[in-house]
Amino acid sequence: MEISAKRLYRFLLFLAIAVNFSGLFLIIIGPDGSLYAAISKKIALTGNWFELFGNGTDWLDKPHFPFWITAISFKIFGIHYWSYKLPAVLFLLMGAGYTYAFAKQLYNQTIAIWSVLILLTAQHIILSNNDVRAEPYLTGLIIGSVYYFHRTILSKKFLSLFLASLFAACAIMTKGMFALIPVGAAVGGHLLLTKQWKEIFHWRWLVVLILVMIFISPELYALYYQFDSHPEKTVFGTTHVSGLKFFFWDSQFGRFFNTGPIKGKGDPSFFLHTTLWAFLPWSIIFFVAIFRLLKDAIRKVRPTEWYTLCGTVVTFLLFSLSRFQLPHYMNIVFPFFAVISASYLYNLHEKRPLKIFDGIQTGIAVALILLVAGLYLLYRPAETNWLAVILILLLFAGIFFIPAGWHNRTKDRILTRSILAVVSANLFLNWIFYLDLLTYQGGTTAAKYINKNLPGISVVQLFPRFSYTLEFDLDAPLITIPSLSDTFKLKKPYILFLQKGDDSLMLIKPVKEVPQFHISRISSKFLNPSKREAQLSAFRIYLIE
Repeated sequence: MEISAKRLYRFLLFLAIAVNFSGLFLIIIGPDGSLYAAISKKIALTGNWFELFGNGTDWLDKPHFPFWITAISFKIFGIHYWSYKLPAVLFLLMGAGYTYAFAKQLYNQTIAIWSVLILLTAQHIILSNNDVRAEPYLTGLIIGSVYYFHRTILSKKFLSLFLASLFAACAIMTKGMFALIPVGAAVGGHLLLTKQWKEIFHWRWLVVLILVMIFISPELYALYYQFDSHPEKTVFGTTHVSGLKFFFWDSQFGRFFNTGPIKGKGDPSFFLHTTLWAFLPWSIIFFVAIFRLLKDAIRKVRPTEWYTLCGTVVTFLLFSLSRFQLPHYMNIVFPFFAVISASYLYNLHEKRPLKIFDGIQTGIAVALILLVAGLYLLYRPAETNWLAVILILLLFAGIFFIPAGWHNRTKDRILTRSILAVVSANLFLNWIFYLDLLTYQGGTTAAKYINKNLPGISVVQLFPRFSYTLEFDLDAPLITIPSLSDTFKLKKPYILFLQKGDDSLMLIKPVKEVPQFHISRISSKFLNPSKREAQLSAFRIYLIE
């Protein structure tokens, strides 16, 4: 007896949501995640909502919104790994809700639910809900803003305009002015290509500008308060640093043109090959879908809407031209990717292409199975959660046995196999692989040891050999000093936290040594147990009495 489509989609939606919560209780991955968590922890403990401090110094790199939200979570639930990650997951789910509403209004309910399923099971979306940074917030805020701008154009209601502007402002206060690129490209591109000239030159956009400026005023005040009103502060190795200038120019255009204090090395093909794995298991369908859309656009075949195509292409091109590139940057337009992919799959009726995609998605599912099995056998975790293994094996089995009888439901088979595969693979990552991998995050291990065995004693670390994971996980006060010679100024007792190799002047033995590996930069040598030891550094803990 075949399961109905409605029940099937509910089951797949449950799996898609569940897998995004599966990393909620895991240790926060450093360095970025633990840095952001430590900054939010500082806000929650001190009640200072206008100044950001990282590693004991003034911190300017990112705007305040995600830190404010996380600090509120800490104030409500306490300071935990899960209370740091929970707001980000909820913002992502909010984005999934707006993706559904957006696709349903422009297409139909089936495309809408498929869009949500594709979005929630894209590989880097799941990873980003474990290694939480700014992107889950942006993903929800950007699609929410586009949805409400679309509603504004249709209904002319002020509430939609108000919410669209609020979401856009929150996105700016999350990542800076460049967060407006996908919103502006989607909405502006749609109006331009549908020749809605009256809407383009409508006075409401002046209202939007005013509302956005009002909504981002807390961010502007915070930057002025911490930096512009204190030109004597040293930031990025210099004084007279303007937080407002950094917000409006250096953090965005400075990175784009590689002229700001934070630089990168751009590769025009970076996001092309990044999308291949980051949007798995849907990346092949997406690339074919976007190619077809562009082909139709050149032929002047008008699509149902231009929001998703314009938002995707403009953002993709601008980010590819940027000199500062990271894999998670494209997550913010994954809702557009999802709608494009779902719409293409829904409207694909020819048997041969469907058969080809069925084979491709089955191949991706099998590849994920082999990847998981190979990773497990190569890495050999010290402990294995066998209940997790049983659940993962059952889901893997479903890839082949549950959809086998769906002779006339090729699209449902494609969706089911793809989702079961990616859910299984990420349950393995979160419940088996990362559980063991995070034991090599030395700052966390050291903090837990100090909290249990040396409670209440101040801990001292060296700049720039600091550990953000230590900063978040540590209960005791943390002091950062530039060199060992500065320890003579400190009141005993205190704990000295040093990286192995920086302690050549120490005349006493450490009370504890913990292994350390930069786990966000996993190498093949580290994965191999026989070569792992040689890849490790270590942190040493000294008690100075």
